[in-house]
Amino acid sequence: MNGTELSTARRLLGKLPFVDPGRPPLPARCAFLTGASSGIGKALAAELCARGYDVYLTARRIELLEDLRAQLTAAFPQRSVTVAALDVTEYEAVARTIDDAARQFGGLGMVIANAGVDAGGNIGEGRFEAHRVVVDVNLLGAMATIDAAVAHFRSQGGGQVVGFSSVVAGAGLPGGAPYCASKAGVTRYLQSLRGELWNTGITVTTVAPGYIDTPINESLGDKRPFLIDTRTGARKIMDRVEAGAVHATVPRVPWTVVEYLLARLPTRLLRKVHA
Repeated sequence: MNGTELSTARRLLGKLPFVDPGRPPLPARCAFLTGASSGIGKALAAELCARGYDVYLTARRIELLEDLRAQLTAAFPQRSVTVAALDVTEYEAVARTIDDAARQFGGLGMVIANAGVDAGGNIGEGRFEAHRVVVDVNLLGAMATIDAAVAHFRSQGGGQVVGFSSVVAGAGLPGGAPYCASKAGVTRYLQSLRGELWNTGITVTTVAPGYIDTPINESLGDKRPFLIDTRTGARKIMDRVEAGAVHATVPRVPWTVVEYLLARLPTRLLRKVHA
C-alpha cells in the first residue's frame, strides 16, 4: 500500500467507531491506574505487568495496594511497581499524583481511569447522598484523572487515555440511575475529548464492559448474563486498548449488540430490566 492509499484508508477507517487509525506507538511503557486495589483494577494491574508495563497503582485502600505490590513484584521482578493512596474525588491530589508518576518514570504511556463505585436504589427514597457519591467518583473523579492525564500527554507529545464507561451508559435502568448517569457522562466526556485530540498523537479509548465478576456487581448473583471472570476481562480489555480501540465493549460479543439494543429499548420494555 502506497502513501496515498494508506492516507485514504485511514480517512475511511476514521469514520468507523473501532480504532484510531493514526495511533502512534506509546511514548513510554508505563501505565497509571486508578481503582487498582480490587476487581477489574487489580486484574488489570497484573495484566499490565504481564505485558511488560511498569505500573503506578492507586486506590483509597493503601494496605490492599501494598499487598498487591508484593504479589506483583514476586511474579514480575523485572517490572517497577509503585503504589499510592489516592481518592479520585480529591481532584488536586489526582493531578499531583499523576505528575509524581510521570516524574518517577520519566513520562507515562497510558493513564487508565478505572475507579468506580455503585449504589442502587430508586430515586426519591432518601438515597441522594449515596447517589451523589457515585457521580462524584465515577464521573467527576474520572474527569479529574483524564484532565490531568491529557495535560501531561500534551506536553509530552503523545500517550493513551483509557476511561471506563459501561454498556448501560446508553440506557437508564430502573434502580440504577446514578450509575447509568455517571457512565453516560464518562462516555460523552471521552467522546468530546476524542474530537479535541484526534490526530494529535493522543489516543482516547472508552472501555464499556458487560458483566465482569467484581465486587461492584456481585450482589446481583445469577442475574448477570454472559458473566466472565476478572482475569479474562482484563486480558480482553488490554487486547482492545493495545489495538487502539476507540470504543471497546468487553467482551465484544455479545455486548456490542446488547449495548446497541439497550440504547433503543422503549420505556415499557426498559422498565422490566432492573439494574
